[in-house]
Amino acid sequence: MVPFSAAAMGSHPGAPANLIRLPMQALIVLAVTFALLWVFFILPQQRRVRAHQQLVAGLGEGDEVVLSAGIHGRITELGAEDLMLEVAPGVELRVARQAVLRRVETVDADALPDPSAEDVDGDSAGDGSPRDDPRPAGTDVVTPTDPT
Repeated sequence: MVPFSAAAMGSHPGAPANLIRLPMQALIVLAVTFALLWVFFILPQQRRVRAHQQLVAGLGEGDEVVLSAGIHGRITELGAEDLMLEVAPGVELRVARQAVLRRVETVDADALPDPSAEDVDGDSAGDGSPRDDPRPAGTDVVTPTDPT
């Protein structure tokens, strides 16, 4: 029985051992690289595409939407491939359904907290105290700059 050696594999008898394993290591590195690219680039894009398809499929008349061009409007009529969007009173646009970027969620005025209500500390929420001001101290003072 012939012992397993580099010569038995058909390589040159004087070839270093690391050259014999090189093709298998290259395939492993290539497979790992492809798997990482799949996880970091392809899967997130597929999730975004699926989420957009669900959004477009769930549109209804009366929904307020924003188009990919930045146009805001309310859907007045839905078709299979397009929709009618009212952007101003009496102004309607016919646009592709796929142009819808997102649905605008309207905020109910009754759900907002009352600004005159007491907060946890017992202070009124809108008393104008300096600690409620989000600006850093001294930013309300305008200092002229010398252009020269």
